[in-house]
Amino acid sequence: MYSVIGVRFRQAGKIYYFDPGRLNIERGGHVIVETARGIEYGTVVVGPKQVGEDEVVLPLKQVIRVADAEDAKVVADNARRAQEATKVFREKVQRHQLEMKLVDAEYTFDRNKLIFYFTADGRVDFRELVKDLAAVFRVRIELRQIGVRDEAKMLGGIGPCGRLLCCSTWMGEFDPVSIRMAKDQSLSLNPSKISGLCGRLMCCLKFENEGYQETGVVL
Repeated sequence: MYSVIGVRFRQAGKIYYFDPGRLNIERGGHVIVETARGIEYGTVVVGPKQVGEDEVVLPLKQVIRVADAEDAKVVADNARRAQEATKVFREKVQRHQLEMKLVDAEYTFDRNKLIFYFTADGRVDFRELVKDLAAVFRVRIELRQIGVRDEAKMLGGIGPCGRLLCCSTWMGEFDPVSIRMAKDQSLSLNPSKISGLCGRLMCCLKFENEGYQETGVVL
């Protein structure tokens, strides 16, 4: 068994496990950890607990330290800088005449990497764009192409139900959704009725599907 805490780096983001070591860490607090992207600031959404080896990815990284008020200021400053960087990004994209739509930008906590998230209809050759951006910001630049579901998750919005999107408020990961689920629930197959803001099948079709199957209420 392993002692872990669960950390998120974005609201409704995927939960990653870390070793709390001897630190006194509680749910709702913030920590500084090392990730594949670099040093990051995360929110503890799962308090200390014991899990089996099949539930973690080894080797399990240990929490560097509990975050403090100064770290929160760094995060706020990084967010401001990332927002300013979006203006430069759009100017460079226009100059290179690339067909891509910027969705979001973020710095890692240690400000060693600047990541831009974008959507595009197909593959985009952005090698020259990366060189230009690196020359301006003098940090490692990463351009990450995302799908329409991830775009909705990042931007948020109001769903057909009148509530904030599930993907942007609490869903850590997307589950596969099929048209069969709509058929089993006797829903209209009109795309406008069963599609979310992203244009894909609504994630909530998955939520009740298991209940229909368990009770046998499937037509």
